[in-house]
Amino acid sequence: MSLKVEDVMVEEVISVSEKATVREAAELMNKHEIGCLVVTKNGKPVGIVTETDMVKRVILEPVDPEETKVSEIMSKPLVVGSPQMDVDEASKLMRRRKIKKLPIVNRGRLIGLVTTTDLVRSPEVMKMMIKAIKRNLIKEIIMSIQEKLELEE
Repeated sequence: MSLKVEDVMVEEVISVSEKATVREAAELMNKHEIGCLVVTKNGKPVGIVTETDMVKRVILEPVDPEETKVSEIMSKPLVVGSPQMDVDEASKLMRRRKIKKLPIVNRGRLIGLVTTTDLVRSPEVMKMMIKAIKRNLIKEIIMSIQEKLELEE
């Protein structure tokens, strides 16, 4: 049985309306000490605002955080996962799409968030990584022994 996203996701996800200003979003991120907000429209997730978005699209542009709406700087379209998705599948999706935060949606409703940090910190994932490392080490040792035996012949 493989590990599912629902086993490692954070369930308390902070979201913000697409109509909120960048300043309001930044204050919310600061208040909750988080690196992203899922952006919603009529209660449905439509985008995500990350610290990187703030740096690239607000500070470096620059735009006025008091006037600019979150919808203008959010990353979209929103890439999402499902709670029943294998952790390995979620990790591959995140690597392929070059994202560090994956909102988890069930029937159009935001129910969680998985970050690369969540994946690494999860005890189950750590166990899987240790097993994989051990398998690879054993393979390398066997290959090394085989190469040495071939050289001796």
